[in-house]
Amino acid sequence: MPTFKRTRIILLGTNHKSLDQFVDEIRKIAEKTGARYSGPVYLPTRRIVIPTRRSPCGQGSETWDKYELRIHKRLIDIEQNERAMKHLIRLPVPDDVYIEVRLT
Repeated sequence: MPTFKRTRIILLGTNHKSLDQFVDEIRKIAEKTGARYSGPVYLPTRRIVIPTRRSPCGQGSETWDKYELRIHKRLIDIEQNERAMKHLIRLPVPDDVYIEVRLT
């Protein structure tokens, strides 16, 4: 595939379902405008485990609770097409999805 000027979109989120729905919307915009795209690429999920003591005062036996936060990542590349970029800018972003956009 020949090289093209691309926009790399990295999506982060704690809810994988809303993240996948947003990626599908981006993919539909690329198909509708005729822009070439590649992805989505599923990047490794980051797990953050936070151990906390159950007893707040420090008395009693040492019992621990573990809380876990998972951060899911997706990567998609889209050709720098003017029509596609206009549609992407107007796309409503869910509250639990974070976006990083790089133009190369």
